[in-house]
Amino acid sequence: MGMFKKLAVGVMSVLLVSGLVAAFGGQLEAATKKTEIIVSAAASLQDSLDKIAELYEKQHPDIDLVFNYGASGTLQKQIEQGAPADLFFSAGDKQMKALVDGGLITAHKELLKNQLVLVVPSDSTARITTITQLTDKSFKKVAVGQPESVPAGQYAQQALTAKKVWNTLQSKLVFAKDVRQVLSYVETGNADAGFVYKTDALTSGKVKIALTVGANVHTAINYPVGVVKESDHLTAAKAFYDYVQTKEAGSIFTGYGFTLAK
Repeated sequence: MGMFKKLAVGVMSVLLVSGLVAAFGGQLEAATKKTEIIVSAAASLQDSLDKIAELYEKQHPDIDLVFNYGASGTLQKQIEQGAPADLFFSAGDKQMKALVDGGLITAHKELLKNQLVLVVPSDSTARITTITQLTDKSFKKVAVGQPESVPAGQYAQQALTAKKVWNTLQSKLVFAKDVRQVLSYVETGNADAGFVYKTDALTSGKVKIALTVGANVHTAINYPVGVVKESDHLTAAKAFYDYVQTKEAGSIFTGYGFTLAK
């Protein structure tokens, strides 16, 4: 009997302690509960936005920035289907315009500009002066983003069509779900060349820029940012929207190779 009593007391005190922990833990958690801001952003913004988030969260300890990186077209569809998002950063005007026209975005503006480049593995000896050279036998696989959902793929398609080689290259093209996948295909040698943004190329030591694609053969590469109308935290979302337009954030974007929109 004595043994059982001891055991029961032991169990009781464990329950008591865990009850106290739960009670205090709950209060503690309530005190440190952060506002979560979901940012749907083009894959090409990952490095710069991760860096900006680090600074911003230090200055705003009550904010937790959560990023959903992907192809702008995919992110646009997610927002149209009601996926949670507070801010949208697009790598193309087309995707933002669709959401603005659909009444899903409140404040929005052009933030950045970028350049389309052709990259090759860093040990490649290929000398490229024009994208029409991709039809040469030495290029077996060329990576591009899916033109329907990846703006970089759309710009590449426009450029190759303008140079009249898009159809010729069909059998060589390897389609990627976003611009970062294009980069990784070239880095790993699964493609001999690929179309990415200048900013992506600068993040990698495994590729080099073989050619900067002339801006006259594709639509302007603009990066607009907008606040999603259905945001649960409009004030906090608007505060981060304002922050990415500051000089401090701007210098991070330009450090990664973006140009600021005037």
